[in-house]
Amino acid sequence: MLHITLPDGSQREFPGPVTVADVAASIGTGLAKAALAGKIGDKVVDTSFLITQDSPLSIVTAKDADGLEVIRHSTAHLLAYAVKELFPDAQVTIGPVIEHGFFYDFSYKRPFTPDDLAAIEKRMTQLAAKDEPVVRRVLPRDEAVAYFKGLGEHYKAEIIASIPSNEDVSLYREGAFEDLCRGPHVPSTGKLKHFKLMKVAGAYWRGDHRNEMLQRIYGTAWATKEELQQYLTMLEEAEKRDHRKLGRELDLFHIDEHSPGTVFWHPKGWTVWQEVEQYMRRVYRDNGYQEVKGPQILDQGLWEKTGHWDKYRENMFVTESEKRDYALKPMNCPGHILIFKQGIKSYRDLPLRFGEFGQCHRNEPSGGLHGIMRVRAFTQDDGHIFCTEGQIQSEVVAFTTLLQKVYKDFGFNDIIYKLSTRPEKRIGTEESWDRAENALAEGLRASGCDFEYLPGEGAFYGPKIEYTLKDALGRPWQCGTIQVDPNLPERLGAEYVGEDGSRHTPIVLHRAIVGSLERFIGILIEQHAGALPTWLAPVQVAVLNITDAQADYCREIAKSLQNQGLRVTTDLRNEKITYKIREHALQKLPFIVVVGDKEKEAGAVAVRARGNKDLGVMPLEAFSKLIAADVSSKV
Repeated sequence: MLHITLPDGSQREFPGPVTVADVAASIGTGLAKAALAGKIGDKVVDTSFLITQDSPLSIVTAKDADGLEVIRHSTAHLLAYAVKELFPDAQVTIGPVIEHGFFYDFSYKRPFTPDDLAAIEKRMTQLAAKDEPVVRRVLPRDEAVAYFKGLGEHYKAEIIASIPSNEDVSLYREGAFEDLCRGPHVPSTGKLKHFKLMKVAGAYWRGDHRNEMLQRIYGTAWATKEELQQYLTMLEEAEKRDHRKLGRELDLFHIDEHSPGTVFWHPKGWTVWQEVEQYMRRVYRDNGYQEVKGPQILDQGLWEKTGHWDKYRENMFVTESEKRDYALKPMNCPGHILIFKQGIKSYRDLPLRFGEFGQCHRNEPSGGLHGIMRVRAFTQDDGHIFCTEGQIQSEVVAFTTLLQKVYKDFGFNDIIYKLSTRPEKRIGTEESWDRAENALAEGLRASGCDFEYLPGEGAFYGPKIEYTLKDALGRPWQCGTIQVDPNLPERLGAEYVGEDGSRHTPIVLHRAIVGSLERFIGILIEQHAGALPTWLAPVQVAVLNITDAQADYCREIAKSLQNQGLRVTTDLRNEKITYKIREHALQKLPFIVVVGDKEKEAGAVAVRARGNKDLGVMPLEAFSKLIAADVSSKV
């Protein structure tokens, strides 16, 4: 007898080998109909998978994360099926699952148009409605290569040819379309109901710019119609909040072809930048950090010692002077270690915390650049803590508490904590990794943080914590990090004198809270849809007159508010007041002050708050107190 153990601990007996679908049917017709796949241990398999020995089994449905993964994978194949039906000359390449959906790359003689995309999606719907079974078969590698060559699918044949010759490969067929895939897939196309094609983009074959440019069709797929609609609504809202669009509309910055991947900050945008930087500078000052500043250009020999010249050279900008090679720094760490090395350090000096608003340059591929979110020149709120191994935990607690306060002040209260542990290729002893990982974990626990492990995702030199914030749309942004590094200080010869009088290598904790200031400001713009809180707004108050008779009074108001430290503009143009109010409202200003004869005579102001809120007429002193409270609250 064959014994199948279900998630609730109950067992089912079968006289011989049984498929996942058969087990589901034995439990109930409803589950059999909902079954998308099975999970044996950690392995997800097709419902047609034949179980030949006693096994634990979970039936995977659309309610499960694994089920959604299967839906998206299968929908990618449905996309390729539809493309081949409509464009038989197109060649298929790869079609993986990505966050929120999938993509598939095609080689075709002309660019796909929006009309093509609509036609493909319609054909996908028709094919899904046919509810064709998805059938798996296995072929020897060389036979599979010949099969796809015979179909004229040369890209697919090239993929299979890269697989070791002694391995078999699995193919999945639905109707007239068959594709290479490890699986698993839904049992039939009728399970695929809630999807939408999003866009077409270019992608080089195998990610190599020397190869042909393919056409990548992106799509999204969900378990229910409601989830699909929620996602599409979120995308619509995200488009409205796009920092590139708002950057133009609010006159904050621009990206110029004369310097791709770098930011030209306009006066208003630079004001936001300065508010963020000066806030973080106060954070440094109040939490035991000493601010330092390192040079932009460092000698090749230093980067050879750190290992970057061998492993990161293609991402570095290099230059030469007097037959000596240099690189623009891609990170600030080596500079901080060189500063640490000046003079003798004692264990009594530790922990020693350095912070720098250090500008870095990285030669990112042009296709990966994205507004101010991903650039080639950026400034980090970079910090390095030189400490002993025994001080790691307490530093993690202090850093986590500080990070939480900073994020809250910027309007982020939802933080995800992840601990990345030792990778397969690493340096150091197992005991040192145990101590470092435990110190990070205990630091998070002492901070009251629930966290998840990311096994194998640490750097080769040490584990790290990633702090990911969620924005108003629920999108995750990994900004903060703290990383344990005993390697770099050793490579660069950093030492301190211990209690025993001998020299020791310090641990360096690489840490950042907001990370790239450019990227973080982009996140802030999208978080607040351009309506930055009063303390960050580039212009906090606009003072508007109704007629020329109030011009001097408007200037007095502006001067008074400016003396209070506020950022104020006056609009004394001979325009209708409704026009001026609308114009400044579109700039998302926190407050608009309107002054007519009555307000002038009373020494008062008529106040409108963002969102078309009429706060009425009040004395100037009362308004000054109101806006001061708003600024200090950081709400």
